[in-house]
Amino acid sequence: MLERYLKSPPFEELLEGQRITPESARSLSAIQDLAYVSDDDGQLHDLFAGTIVKQGNRTLAAGTVPEVGVGHTSEIEVAVIDLTLDRWNVGYDRNLIGFKKRRWAKDEPAFWGFIRSAIERDHSPLDTDSILELDSAKDRLTLLRSISKRIWEADFESYSRFTGQKLIFKSGDETVLNIIAGGGGICSEKVQALKFLTDSLGYESEYLLAGPNAKNPIPEEKLRELLTTFEFNFSKRYMRYWEHLALLYHLDGSDIVVDATNGNIPFIFLTGPDVDKMLNTREKTPVSVRMSLNEESFYYHRVSQDIPENLLFALEGWIPEVDLIQVFENELGLFISEGFFIAPIVYKNRQEFLDLQMKYANACGQARLDCAIQEEWNLDSKMGQLFAKEHPFASQQILACEEHLLFRYNESEGQDHKAGVLVVNLKS
Repeated sequence: MLERYLKSPPFEELLEGQRITPESARSLSAIQDLAYVSDDDGQLHDLFAGTIVKQGNRTLAAGTVPEVGVGHTSEIEVAVIDLTLDRWNVGYDRNLIGFKKRRWAKDEPAFWGFIRSAIERDHSPLDTDSILELDSAKDRLTLLRSISKRIWEADFESYSRFTGQKLIFKSGDETVLNIIAGGGGICSEKVQALKFLTDSLGYESEYLLAGPNAKNPIPEEKLRELLTTFEFNFSKRYMRYWEHLALLYHLDGSDIVVDATNGNIPFIFLTGPDVDKMLNTREKTPVSVRMSLNEESFYYHRVSQDIPENLLFALEGWIPEVDLIQVFENELGLFISEGFFIAPIVYKNRQEFLDLQMKYANACGQARLDCAIQEEWNLDSKMGQLFAKEHPFASQQILACEEHLLFRYNESEGQDHKAGVLVVNLKS
């Protein structure tokens, strides 16, 4: 049954018969990538080792007949088989080559359109055609810089976790599509977006890890242990090393460091001696960053690639509250730009709100930043209206976040929460 309806469903037949929506077809395709191992050509094979099929609390062995229930679509009664694929014991076995090939094939025209539009911002259509041939080192460098800058300029945001598809964490292809739609992502998503595109074009690159005051050699074994145990308590001294990601390209005999994430991290496109200064194991040159209220020094590290690859896989498939973690625990809020930091304020009663209001007002005062703290979910303050004028799309998306953000928060922390909005002017 899984073979027919999950691994190899007749998508065209189901869509033509209006038995499935296009959105559901995309979701089903995404589930395939989390359920089945693929080869380098993107062909699906067996379920990931360790996958358990369940119906309710009952584990279904191969060949077991599941119970059939009854559901309704409009006024039509339909048979329903409700199954759960338990992936908790699945290892880090994803074939990234096949995974990316499958994702590229699904939306190839959109990806080529994005690449072309990024280049055409600074080049004529005729020159763009020539650059896309990638026949020279100059062309390959130009394309890399163009799409890196385009991704850097996209919103540094988490509002898309609570609007649209409501993806709690986006893969590289999903982030590119979100940027095309007007949104963006956080650092780990934007880095994946850039690597997805350039991997598909044949570029060679590796992930870099970075973090605030993370000057010492990277604790690789401890990070691997965290990705096995998921015991994150009392581990902040280690996790700061993967608070941020960037890329190191090996292109035509040269190394290039690219940080296309933004969130008030400057656009970084380093070559030559500057690469060695940033990544030198003894005397690293940090990057000064103020993502929200406080300025920090970020140190960049080369790292064994299994660590960032497995970290990103874990964020996609094993940490169910990663959307809330990014917004609240990692203090990334919903939006960060050079001028503004927007974050939700979640509370149960008026006293809780007043306590949070005082906390944020004091923090902004210490940082000498102006802020507006709204008890209700709106951007009606003078500062909120200024933000909405400068960022009309982002402001609309933030206002649309309230319902699903509260739903997710209530799922995690208990019912009956309310939400207000914090707007900080980072230029004040």
